[in-house]
Order: sequence, then C-alpha cells, then structure tokens
Amino acid sequence: MQISCSTLHIAKRLQLLFLTARGAGIVIAGVSVLVLSWTASAQVVEGIDYADRAHVDKTFDMAGTDIFGQRFPSESLTITDPVTGVEITALTTSRHSSSKIYQDHPNWTADGKHIVFSSNRNTAAGGNVTFAGDKTPQRVRQYYAISMDNHEIVQVTTGRSGGDLLLGHKRNVAFQIRDNQVVEVNLAALLDDSKQGKVKDPASYEKVVATIPDDLKPGGMCLDINDKRIFFSTRAANDHSAIYSVDFDSNKTTKLIEVPFRTGHFQANPFVSGEMMYCWETGGDAPQRMWVLRVDKNGKVTNRPVYKEKADEWVTHEIFAGPDHIMFNIMGHIDRLRKNPTGIVLFNIRTNEVVKRLEQAKELGGYWHAAGTKDLKWAVGDSFDGNIYRINIETGDATLLTTGHRPNTKSPFSSQAHAHQSISPDGKWVLFNSSMLTDSDIMMVPLHPEGL
Repeated sequence: MQISCSTLHIAKRLQLLFLTARGAGIVIAGVSVLVLSWTASAQVVEGIDYADRAHVDKTFDMAGTDIFGQRFPSESLTITDPVTGVEITALTTSRHSSSKIYQDHPNWTADGKHIVFSSNRNTAAGGNVTFAGDKTPQRVRQYYAISMDNHEIVQVTTGRSGGDLLLGHKRNVAFQIRDNQVVEVNLAALLDDSKQGKVKDPASYEKVVATIPDDLKPGGMCLDINDKRIFFSTRAANDHSAIYSVDFDSNKTTKLIEVPFRTGHFQANPFVSGEMMYCWETGGDAPQRMWVLRVDKNGKVTNRPVYKEKADEWVTHEIFAGPDHIMFNIMGHIDRLRKNPTGIVLFNIRTNEVVKRLEQAKELGGYWHAAGTKDLKWAVGDSFDGNIYRINIETGDATLLTTGHRPNTKSPFSSQAHAHQSISPDGKWVLFNSSMLTDSDIMMVPLHPEGL
C-alpha cells in the first residue's frame, strides 16, 4: 500500500502533537488515523529540554482532541460576587461550551469526589466531528469528570455519542444505552488509571449489563436508585409514548404503560426504588405537566398525575426533594399567569397536598428552576437574569447567593445558559450553569457561605 507524502506529514504532525496520547480514532482533513501509544523521554528545542512541561499544552484542550482518559489541569477560577461577596468557583473557564448534567439526575459520583459534566472541548473550536465511514459531520459532546479536590479534569467517554450518561447512586459507575445495549462504565477504575497515567482502551472499563429489543428506540431515561434498572421511553403510534423498564439481573425489558402524549424529563426517585417521575412534554406549557409512575415488588404498575393544574397555570422544572416530596415552579413570567399564585412549590406526593408555597422572586418573571435539600429545610431558586437564591422553606426568607449568570437577558428563551442548579449530596454546594464568562460554564457556590 502506498502512503502519500501529505499523509506521512499529517502522521508526523500528530506524533508531535500527541507524544503521550493513548490509542484513539481521529479524523483530520478527511484522513482517518489511529494514534498509537508512545512516549518521549525528552522534548528538546534549541538545546532546552521542555519535557517537564508536557502538561502545559493540555490547558483548555486547544487542539480539540478526543482522547479517552486524557487529563487536563485545573482551569478553575475563584470570583468574588460583586453584589453578595460570596466566592464563586468557576470550574470551567475555557472557550468551549460546558454544561452540568440535568438537575433531575445525579451530578456527583457516588463517593462525592467528582462532578461529571459534558463539553464540546473534544472538537476544535467546538465544531463537528467526522467519524470514519460517515458522510455527515456530527456535533458530539463528551463527558468529563472534575475532581472536587484539585479541579483536574478527566475525559470519561469517547467516540460516537452514547446519549445520556447516568451516574450510579451506590457505586462509582455510569450507564449508557448504546445500540440498544446498556453499558456499565467503571468510573472508579478509569479515574484511578488516568491519575497513574495507565489508561487502557475503553472496552477494558465497560461491560454490557442488559440488551434492549432492537425494535425499540430508547429516548428519555433514568436509573433506579437500586442501580439495577433503567426506565426509558419510546415513541409509539399516533404521537403516543410508551414507558419501559429494563432489569439488569434478568435482562428483561418490560412495557409498563403507554400514554397519549410525548413524555420527557425522566427522573428516578433517589430515595424509593421502583418509582419515577416524568412530564407531559410540549416544549412549553402542558395540560397536566407532572406524572408519577410506580412499580411495586410484584410488578404492579400505577401511573397518576401529580398536582392538578389549572388551565392558566404553567408548571415546570419538577424535581424530587425527598422520598415523599417534590419541588417545582409555577411560572409567572407573563401577565396572564399572574392571576394565580406563582413561584416555587413544595408538594407531598403521598397526600397530594401543597406543603409550602414560597414567595415569588422580585425579579421580572420570578423564579425559574428549583432544587431542595433532602431534609426539606432549604430550597434554591434562580431567576431569568441569572440571580441565584437560597430560600428557608419554613420561613420563606430568601437570601441572594450570587448574581449575573445570564448577564444580557431577562428572557427564558434567550440562548444564555439555564442554571439547572443542583445541591451536592452533602448539602454544602450549589452547582449551576453560567454565562458569566462564556456562553456556558459550570460554577458552584456554597449553600451556606456564612458558615465557611
């Protein structure tokens, strides 16, 4: 086989760029190249050895590489909020778009030592990727884990997108559905090997735990608290949606229910196995937003609406706040919605009662998303212009934590980042998306800065 000079030149350039890279498939200028593992004992230029600075060109991943297990030095920045004086930790600050996992799924590994997020830093300038054999470039984001200790970043997925990454509740693992196979990823082993510089190929950290029938196309999904079952949806005829579960122990996929609308925002109750919540997804206001589905130990399925909505209420961004409670927001961003009480609501899903209606934020449009601590003492709400509040659920008192995270808009429909805030499992941190520095970074502030 003949190899052109231009191809050899590309290969040599790759070797210079990725002296410590481990095997990964990369397409550059339409040429698919397999980068093999090699090391260099020195990097000498004009008599000066720069080998001890091999990590420097990893900063912000300026090359746009998709290399499984690669490490990036911390890019975190501490900012003092000019209004509240609270210290903000910007965990990402690169030119790429980085986003936390959605607020209704775990964002921290089970041991609480890493935050997992998605980013397009795997592509040059956040562009598209062309895989070998494909005609059309794809916009592919990868997942990364950032250390809570030193804020170093590790790439934990690679290649074609596998959809949502569901973090284990009890073990440092993650699950993805790829080609109708449920794949478990051993994050603990990967993160440890990356730290030691001994990353193996991706398959070494994966095992297939279940297979879904080929005629189903899994959509929205969530992981049961027992880490042994995934709930997912598929589109059905006549714009219906079907909800299924796949059990890892039995490798059995079971149809649970079919509903006459599009479903979305799947989330497992993080305290009660066999229970999940989903929404009637319209892309806006729904006739009846929230639904809870439960499968008992005998396999009996119950499915019911939660919080009976009025025709002129707009309910959004529901999330579990304890084994028996959810929290959600009733929007107040347009005049016709303000005929009813609006704002964040704490609701008991066992008694079907409103436990607390928290007073609406003073900003135009009011609150947007909500999160709550499992002891039901604290809530966190954000406004459309990017202010984030801590709210005492008992008294309703709101304390402004940080400001300016959607600096150029007061509309929910602008392109600036949605906060989608989450509270850390230990109750110490509020994690959120921000457009303060770039179009989207992930940041965190202490829930109780006065206690630091």
